[in-house]
This record gives sequence, C-alpha cells and structure tokens, in this order.
Amino acid sequence: METCIYVAKVVRYYEKLVDSYFLFYNLKMKLSQNLKIHRRINGKIQIELKDSLDSVEKLSTYYTPGVAEVSQLLANHPEEVKQYTWTNNLVAVISDGSAVLGLGNIGPIGALPVMEGKAMLFKQLAKIDAIPIVLNDHSAEGIIRTIKSIANSFGAINLEDIAAPICFEVEEKLKNTLSIPVMHDDQHGTAIVVLAGLINAMKVVHKNINDCKIVVVGVGAAGTAIIKLIHEHGPKSQIIAVDSKGIISKDRNDLNNYKKELLKISNPKDIKGGLKEAILRSDVFIGVSKPKLLTTSDIKIMAEHPIIFALANPEPEIYPEEALRAGAAIVATGRSDFPNQINNALAFPGIFRGALDNKVTSITTKHKLLAAQAIADLIQKPTPDKIVPGIFSPKLVKNIAKLIK
Repeated sequence: METCIYVAKVVRYYEKLVDSYFLFYNLKMKLSQNLKIHRRINGKIQIELKDSLDSVEKLSTYYTPGVAEVSQLLANHPEEVKQYTWTNNLVAVISDGSAVLGLGNIGPIGALPVMEGKAMLFKQLAKIDAIPIVLNDHSAEGIIRTIKSIANSFGAINLEDIAAPICFEVEEKLKNTLSIPVMHDDQHGTAIVVLAGLINAMKVVHKNINDCKIVVVGVGAAGTAIIKLIHEHGPKSQIIAVDSKGIISKDRNDLNNYKKELLKISNPKDIKGGLKEAILRSDVFIGVSKPKLLTTSDIKIMAEHPIIFALANPEPEIYPEEALRAGAAIVATGRSDFPNQINNALAFPGIFRGALDNKVTSITTKHKLLAAQAIADLIQKPTPDKIVPGIFSPKLVKNIAKLIK
C-alpha cells in the first residue's frame, strides 16, 4: 500500500512538471508570435494623405506657393487653425513610460508600442488621428514645459502611463493653461468605466450605491480618480481607500497632499487598520493594485452579494472562479478573457470624439458622469456576466460623444 501511495505521488509530481513545461512553452510561443507580428508590420500606425499629390497643380496648392496664403491667414487668425489643419481631429498620446499598466516604469522607449496601440484604438473606434509621443523626462516641470511647447500642433492631449503623484500635477497645470482638452486616461478613463460597471452591478444585486461600503485598494492615479468619481455619483456611500500601508485614515502621518485630500470624501467613520479591517461587511471591492491581494477568506467577511472588481493587470487581485466560489455575486477584471472587462477603451474614444466635434476646451466631472451613465445604459438588462458593453459596440462612441459638449 505504501509503495502504491509513493508511486502515485511521483506520478502526480511529474504530471505537474509536464503541465508546467507546456504552460511555459505555450506562453513562450504566444509571446514569440506577438513579437513576430509587431516586427513584421514595423509599428501599428502610419500617416495617409487626404488627397493624392499627383500633379504640379496640387503641389503648388498644398505646398509652395499656395500654402503661403493659408499660413498668412492663420498667422493673423490663429483661432481658425482647426478649419485649415488636421488639429480638428488630432490627439497627442503622451507618456514618459513611468507607470505602464502591468509593466511599471519601463521608460519612454518601452512605452512607445503601448502608445502606438492607443493611437490605433483612437483611429479604429472613433476615427481620430493620434500621434504617440514619449518623453525622456520624468519631472512634472519638464513634462509640462514640453507639452505646452507642442500643444499648438494638436486638438487635444491624452496623457498616458505617467506615475502618481506627478500625473496629478501635470494634468492640473495643463488643464489650467491650455485652451484644448487634456485628460489623463489612466485616471479618468478607468474611473468612468468602473462607475459604469458599478451602476449596472448595483441593479443586479438590488442595492443603492449610497447605502454601500466601497473599498478601493490602490491609491495611485486610477484609484484616486475612481474614489472621486464614485463620490460624485453616490455622495452618501462610505468609501474606504487602502494603499500599501493600510487604510487612509486621519492618524496616518505619511500621507502626501493628494491622499490627505481624499480624507475629505472617504473613511467617514475613521476606520483604521489594513485590508481585513477595511473589507469587513463591505459591499464592493475595487482593486487597482497588485496580483493575488484578495483572498477567498476576505470575500467571505464582506456583506451579502459582494461585488468584486479585480482590475490589476495582467494578473488580477483574485481570479473570477475563486471569487465566485467564495460567494461573490459579480466579478469584473481588466482582462478580455473573462466576463465584464473594465477597459478604458470603452470611454476615451467617445469622450475625445465629442470634445473635438463640439469644440470643448475642458473635460469636466459632469462629462465623466454622463459618459459613465451612457456606457451603463447600453446594457438594458445587466446580468452578473454582463455589466458593461464590449468596446466594439456600434453605439458606444456616438452615445458618449453627443454628451460631451
């Protein structure tokens, strides 16, 4: 009998070893295929002409001498730049590569393929031209100075993957000085889609957001914006913010100014401690933090019908199957291979499409709330597996854009 047990253990060990090998092999092959595709096409975007340059007549119209007339007009009437240049439909996607989702601080060159991908989404989903720009400068002053210097070339600025707290200062100062819309998508795109999902999740579990205790783990760019937008939508909800050192509470003497500001709208009962204390009897967990942070034991001490948004990428705070087994009513992640993907691409194409079309100079909190509601409204009968639409939903961009005015 002992020999049989020993043999069975050895067999299981080698089975696991073989499984691990094939998992690694498949992952390696997939990554190799990704690299092959990117290398083959040498980048994901390119510039195309709106008219063919196939005659001397066109050359003299679009370049010299005809272009001089347009230049002189704009020199005297710069407010007409969008009528005569592509700035009417052009967004700069700008990053310093200091906080790339799932990869961290990989620098400007490492971030460039991500910015190209963002430009690709702009074009595919909203027919917006977008130029990826990566900056070899991680200081707020340097980033602000550079963007202010190039802003005249664009109709809007999409900030991307800039680490907190620098991202807050960069966006705030640019919004106050530029006459074109500026949005840090890691903050506000995430917050908008989270709120959209939460609006529909509340319908599924038959709860009112103003009666809920909501725990947000991760108080960087996305977490901060999520907390602020949820508060605007449900001002009576009890929001608890948790960072790597515990609950954001009044007794903490290590908080920066941005985290201190959050105390005005979070933790009204001044709860102290860590994740366990925060999550006790909570209705909602929203994670924008790190993999495997949440356990099945944590979910079991939450309120009835708990809602889990485990948005860390590529590996969530908890995998959906574990969360559901532990009693979660609804689970959302940032991944496309599970139901309920909370993806910024649901929001930013429509927001920028509306801003450009309607000559909006600043994207406001009201715009964000309207966008979240528009996304939620596309799901007429939300279910546990369907609280947000897919990014290719045909009405998505149009329904958001018409509200941004």
